[in-house]
Order: sequence, then structure tokens, then C-alpha cells
Amino acid sequence: MQPSELQEIARALRSARDSQTPIQAPTKTWPGLDADSAFEVQRIGAEEAIKKGDRLVGYKLGNIAKVMQSAFGLDHPDYGFLLASTTIYEGSSLPRNQYIKPFVELEPAFVLRGPLCGPNATVVDVMNAIDYAIPAVEIIDSRVQNWAIDLPDTLADNGSTGSIILGGTPRKLTELTLSDTRGTLSFNGRQVMTGNTANVLGNPLSAMAWLVNRLAAYDIEFQPGQVIMPGSCLEAVPMEEAGHWVCTFEGWGTIEFNVV
Repeated sequence: MQPSELQEIARALRSARDSQTPIQAPTKTWPGLDADSAFEVQRIGAEEAIKKGDRLVGYKLGNIAKVMQSAFGLDHPDYGFLLASTTIYEGSSLPRNQYIKPFVELEPAFVLRGPLCGPNATVVDVMNAIDYAIPAVEIIDSRVQNWAIDLPDTLADNGSTGSIILGGTPRKLTELTLSDTRGTLSFNGRQVMTGNTANVLGNPLSAMAWLVNRLAAYDIEFQPGQVIMPGSCLEAVPMEEAGHWVCTFEGWGTIEFNVV
């Protein structure tokens, strides 16, 4: 695709985000959009945000769990940039009208003490690069009408990222069993979804290795201090109404927030 077309797609998605007004899937309007060109669209979007004062804080992987791929009709993970402007504090009250059609996910997040790059990064490389892990919530939201997305659509839309909430209970990897940690989502005192970190490619550390190796194709390396989110451990739950969310990893920590 021509650079002017990539810029046009980035502008359309940025306008949809700013106005909370979804657009037709980019692959319908621009049939030539594939995964590689879609990643360039998301890179354009991130660079524009950074030029306006935002900050790159890390990267995310999405739709790695089979339950997520089935829910959104995808057969391949997506990935995107994490920007400071998308981070929300624990305990915050989130206006429902700042999103289009959001869903809540629970996942671990990793903060790096050292650099990490692919290709051919292993799980051992990942473990050596991590400083600590924290519980995290991602609120995914698509700028595409009715989530009618193919892989290039969600990639162009920065992996359908809405907001992220990073928890305040850091743990070293040796304190966790990331291949078998149960997670739950509760809304207004009622449990609405459960899952296990084993759903994240068997172990979220494996998912993180997958992500750094995939992004190496775009000359991206992870840097010390960055946050890496490897994907949800459970099926995302619609965030449709006002109320109180409690998002818990058993034996680790809880994130709570309100929707108003």
C-alpha cells in the first residue's frame, strides 16, 4: 500500500477513537491492507501520539488464548503499542461513554529490568529480562463497527487497545506459578468469568517470547522499564453498564475499578 493510504487509515482510526464513533473495517475500505501494512498503520498512530506528548511504555499481545480467538473470530494473535495515555489508576471510576464497545480482560503484566530482543529469544531469555510481574486489566475496545474485524483490522487499530490498569502487588517470578494461576472477574459482587494463566500459550512467559520474536520482524526490541502484557487468561467480558469490577489472580492480587 502507498504511504498516503496508511496515513489515511491511521487518521480514520484516530478520529473514531477521539469521537467514540466506530468505522467500517479498514479491510473493507482498503482491501489491500494486510498484517504488515496494518502494523505500519499502528506504528504511525503511536508515533503521532508520542509527537503530541504521549509516551511509549511497552507492548501488548492479544487474542493468544483460544477462548479469545473464538470470541472474536480470529485465528491469530494481535499485538500493539502501550502508551502512557491509556493507563488508568487502580480504584478509578471510568466513564462508560469514553468507550465504544468495551470488554474487560485479566492478565499478568511484566516489567523489564533488562533488554529483550528477537528473533530466537527463548523463555529463559524472557525470565532473565523480567524484574517483576503484576496483575493487570486490559479494557479492549474496537474502533471497528460491531467488532467485525480480521487480523489486519485489529492490528491497524493498535490491537484494539482501550485502557490498561496495572495492579500494585508486584511479585518476583519465583513467587508465582504462572503456568497454573486461577483468575476471576466479578461484577457487582457476582462472578462473571474464570480462567487460568495456562490459557496464555501454556505459560505467559512463552507468550512473551512469542511476542518479542514476532516484533523483531519490525525491528522492535523491548527496553528496561517497559511493561509487557502477554494476553488475557480468560474470555473477555462486556463492560456494558455502571458498576463495580473486582479482578483477581488467586494468591497474588486484586484490581478493582468502577464504571460510571
